[in-house]
Amino acid sequence: MSGKKSKSDYQPIFDELPESAFIREAHLVLDPRRPKFHAPLPFSAATLWRKVSDGTFPKPVKLSTRVTAWRVSDVRTFIRVATGSLA
Repeated sequence: MSGKKSKSDYQPIFDELPESAFIREAHLVLDPRRPKFHAPLPFSAATLWRKVSDGTFPKPVKLSTRVTAWRVSDVRTFIRVATGSLA
């Protein structure tokens, strides 16, 4: 068994991403199948999509036919507003 990490083991550090970056669902929300990974949002994928449908979370950007992601700047704005830290 090699010491190499697979793509599924990689997780970007949200606080270190530039504002112009994109982040995918798997790195945005909690996933019970990957409990060791930190997620910037404290809810599930189902809740994320419910919030998108309700208009209470930013809509994602379709990067290609099978790739959907959110702008890091939009997610950070959502978190600031949700936590009341508008600074």
